[in-house]
Amino acid sequence: MSLRRKVIIDQDTLGPASTNLQSVAMLLNAPDVEVLGICVPTGDQWRDLQVRHALRLLEIMGRTDIPIIPGALTPLIHTPADHAVWEKLHGRLYYNGAWDLARPGRSANPSSAPDLPEGNPTTAPADEHAANFIIRLAKKFPGEISLWCAAPLTDVALAVRLEPRLPSLIREIHFMGGSFHPMTESREFKHTPRREFNIRFDPEAARIVLRAPWAKLTCSPIDISQHVCSTPEHFATIARAGTPLAAYLDQFGQRARPLWDEIAAATWIDPTLVAHAEEYFLDVNLDRGASYGDSLSWPGGFEPGLGEQRARVEKRLHLDRFYALFTDLLSR
Repeated sequence: MSLRRKVIIDQDTLGPASTNLQSVAMLLNAPDVEVLGICVPTGDQWRDLQVRHALRLLEIMGRTDIPIIPGALTPLIHTPADHAVWEKLHGRLYYNGAWDLARPGRSANPSSAPDLPEGNPTTAPADEHAANFIIRLAKKFPGEISLWCAAPLTDVALAVRLEPRLPSLIREIHFMGGSFHPMTESREFKHTPRREFNIRFDPEAARIVLRAPWAKLTCSPIDISQHVCSTPEHFATIARAGTPLAAYLDQFGQRARPLWDEIAAATWIDPTLVAHAEEYFLDVNLDRGASYGDSLSWPGGFEPGLGEQRARVEKRLHLDRFYALFTDLLSR
């Protein structure tokens, strides 16, 4: 058995750069990690546009050996029309990803293919659906693969439904998502602290994944990441490396933004970066009221017992060590 840790990335690769692609680059550059593929569902942007951003990143990094696998185009049940009705009843969401048409780079057309600021890719994605890819690789390497997820969980939910034995074939699942007690003045979370985009965009998928009997389930929520931001100094350090990736990040990297997905990547690469974690049983609110899609959690012994699974929930980082790993991996 290879000593390199095998991982399948499931990420909504908003681009260029962004927390989404910066986390992917960290995983690609991590020593002793073998990225088997990058699955891309709709999330922050429509799937097909995100696939093109991911392909271009791999071209820039010289890693076109890694397949990009298109995933789910839409959530399992949740639709833009449903969401429009919900907002009329309960108020606007701060952020709604691909459906947030007021934001730059968003389109109502899922097939929209504008020229990319970082240049258009010349390579093509794999001719396979992400759910089938996950199942196929899990059967090829039973007990060896980690699923690292920082997108809505649609692809993984589809894989679980297609192959109910999948959780027994996967070594662990580590996901960025959920919000519990984020302790922030950010308007996105101050009034709705249990609402987080990756879970809220496809709550039904999140429930399927969170109730599946994984051997190990780790959650990297808003709580651990909201106050951990990149700075111009971090990107200046990365730029001095002079690599193609460093030049890409120098031009497109987002300064002064929370490092949501980068933290989830770093704590999977090196779990000792977590200074404090707690164990909760997790679920998602599927009632179609004001709290639809909110994160639910219970301490052991207080969960309803309807299939909720125990998860390790990351709460606090060793910041200096995290920033050192962040700049090191993105300087390669």
